[in-house]
Amino acid sequence: MGRVIEDPKLREKIRVFRDRSHAGRMLAEFIREHAQLEDAILFAIPAGGVPVAYEISKILNIPMDLLIVRKIQVPWDPEAGFGAITWNGETILNQELVEYLGLTSEMIEKAVERTVEAVQARVRKFRRDKPMPDVRGRVAILVDDGLATGYTMLAAIKSLRKRNPKKIMVAVPTASINAVELVSKEADETLCLNIRSGPIYAVADAYREWRDLTDEEVMEILEKIRKSRKR
Repeated sequence: MGRVIEDPKLREKIRVFRDRSHAGRMLAEFIREHAQLEDAILFAIPAGGVPVAYEISKILNIPMDLLIVRKIQVPWDPEAGFGAITWNGETILNQELVEYLGLTSEMIEKAVERTVEAVQARVRKFRRDKPMPDVRGRVAILVDDGLATGYTMLAAIKSLRKRNPKKIMVAVPTASINAVELVSKEADETLCLNIRSGPIYAVADAYREWRDLTDEEVMEILEKIRKSRKR
């Protein structure tokens, strides 16, 4: 199990961050304090991880890219997921939840097909024809706006590990204790400002302002990154 670093002053608290940008700025300072950043690269998981990672990238002067990963939605509750699929087809299922929900093979297959289509559409839209950067021997920092179950991040870690980075670090503003325990089994380090336990957890509860990001807003941030690289 990898090392877990949290801010004990923020344990169990809600409404910690004003919005994702504020969370990114707080997380940047936390990373600066606790992590070795030589030859590091940031990977944001869209959509919510993009504004968080953008602030980190600006403050710490670390190059930023995207990892396209998407949760596999529960058929009757699109806010809930029972697994995740990555940009290169890595699929991870939460078998315990699958059994608890009584999902049939047909239901799983249809949900996976829809998710694969959504992932491929995001790859075309956000990455275009840009190849994945070479992470061999580098510190890869994976960023999202929060971890509920942790399966989306787990899929991202497993896929990126095959590209032989020196270290994989997960950095998120908020997470459930169960997600931290799951992710830390695969990540070398997990940095999380706000860890919460209890039977009910929602990423949104860590934020005073919360809404889903549109693809257009993600594209605007990506355009800012492209322009800054040209300077």
